[in-house]
Amino acid sequence: MATNKASFSGAYKHLMTGVSYMIPFVVAGGLLIAVGFAARGIYAYDATLALDGSTMEATAWTTFWANIFAIGAKGGFGLMVAILAGYISYSIADRPGLAPGMIGGILAGVTGSGFLGGIIAGFVAGYFTQWLNGLIKLPRNLAGLKPVLILPLVSSLVVGLVMFYVVGVPVKAALDALTTWLTGMQAGSAALLGLILGAMMAFDMGGPVNKAAYAFSVGLLSSNVSLPMAAVMAAGMTPPLGIALAAFLFKNRFTVDEQEAASSTAILGISFITEGAIPYAARDPFAVIPSIMVGSAVAGAISAVSGCQLHVPHCGIFVLPIPNAVDNLGMYVVALLAGTLVTTGMLFLLKKPVPAEAAEA
Repeated sequence: MATNKASFSGAYKHLMTGVSYMIPFVVAGGLLIAVGFAARGIYAYDATLALDGSTMEATAWTTFWANIFAIGAKGGFGLMVAILAGYISYSIADRPGLAPGMIGGILAGVTGSGFLGGIIAGFVAGYFTQWLNGLIKLPRNLAGLKPVLILPLVSSLVVGLVMFYVVGVPVKAALDALTTWLTGMQAGSAALLGLILGAMMAFDMGGPVNKAAYAFSVGLLSSNVSLPMAAVMAAGMTPPLGIALAAFLFKNRFTVDEQEAASSTAILGISFITEGAIPYAARDPFAVIPSIMVGSAVAGAISAVSGCQLHVPHCGIFVLPIPNAVDNLGMYVVALLAGTLVTTGMLFLLKKPVPAEAAEA
């Protein structure tokens, strides 16, 4: 039993390493996509499409913004799965696992197995490279060839063949089935999905559970499934926003330092940086964590059941003015406000007034 738990925790650590390295590419790519959307609307990706979707002759202006969009979509997002797979493998097998992992991640895109295929490629590359490293014994004068030539070459070949002949077809079928299910989701199941993703976003505020929910939603964006992304971003904004509002309204439940930090916490909230809630949760976890989980679950459920869709993976509220970046914008704002208010109300109920001597600490 202990061995099984250790194996699971090790695999989860490797997955989170890949996700952590992937997130800067997602953020940079997503922000550049958002800039393109802000400048030219939802058709920014094509220099020959006008704002209403009609065909036009490309100009220097439209080409420039199409290039900005391409840097984000084909550059940042294009590397996303390769980075994820590469650093899962790197976490397992160190430097020799990096090349086969990234090559497997690229092939996940080629085979259509996407985000799920990339995760499998990373683990296959890492564990195979680790096994091969222990299997091959070379004389000391040839040992330098193993990490830079033999291991990357053999592992890349094996991982590539596995992706083409074993992983690609069934994982693509599973991903297509998941995409079909999410696209045709009914109100009840959408609410449940949004509730679960929302609670995950608040549970550890930027930790592994939060990253797992975020990575799941970002991965689906490449399949044009945008409903989970909307739920996740709304749920990720509400913890800092709800806490900041509570610190402003119910001062006796927060220390002076917490009250003074509320403004910066709110800024983090509107920027979709859930980590702004961590200092408050660390001081009073049994009141704060349940409060923000309930609020985020409400935000995620309302967003999902209303059919809100978000086509940009970051930016917080700054994405809202971008034309067509959010489907059903009115209800999305309602979801965000409702989650914030529920978080604030839960904090009022669960947090006890701070003693006067502790308030100054």
